[in-house]
Amino acid sequence: MLEIKNLHARIAEDGTEILRGVDLKVNAGEVHAVMGPNGSGKSTLSYILAGKSDYEVTEGEILFHGENLLDMGPDERAAAGVFLAFQYPIEIPGVATMEFLKTAMNAQRKARGEDALTIPDFMKRVKARAADLNVTMDMLKRPLNVGFSGGEKKRAEILQMSLLEPSLCVLDETDSGLDIDALRVVSEGVNKLRSPERAMIVITHYQRLLDHIIPDVVHVLSKGKIVKTGGKELALDLEKNGYADYVGAAA
Repeated sequence: MLEIKNLHARIAEDGTEILRGVDLKVNAGEVHAVMGPNGSGKSTLSYILAGKSDYEVTEGEILFHGENLLDMGPDERAAAGVFLAFQYPIEIPGVATMEFLKTAMNAQRKARGEDALTIPDFMKRVKARAADLNVTMDMLKRPLNVGFSGGEKKRAEILQMSLLEPSLCVLDETDSGLDIDALRVVSEGVNKLRSPERAMIVITHYQRLLDHIIPDVVHVLSKGKIVKTGGKELALDLEKNGYADYVGAAA
């Protein structure tokens, strides 16, 4: 589904190199965890997959379903099935959550040549998915993420992911700022989306998220390169011994 080859990238504004030759292949049905110390390039990788313009790819390629992802704009990537769940979802005053969800869903349906959802169909889908994530109708009536707690913002974002049904889900430190109960609810929502047709990249510092969202493959990213790949036991080793053994490997 996703193949990243020798990806190099830098910050567009000042030219600081962040990624220095990332190679990664993710098949449909797989969950890959990307772990690493602060500043290793984890969030940068997620932003580049989503098409954020703050970063410039200087070398390498990203293939998504065999197509060059780098040739697509952010909206085209979303329509093709790429979804990024942000570490810090932003507040958007004046934009009602329900209207945002309806607009996003229908925009993607239009890009795929499908009819727009009727209001009853839309409401039925939202209410069913929202109930699974403890997202209340009061939250849905409010402006997007405005006044939401950290846990509410993450639940609302997983609700977006559930409704849009992307084929590639990228979760950038979704566990950040979550207490134990919120982490459990969000993880359950993510796990319900696991399927043979969908792939996930879970970016995290900590093993605790991977106790709930169990990965098939774990990668260690350090200084802009993947320096170690293993099974879920690798995350346990990192939790116990830290990243010191892998930082030098990226030099």
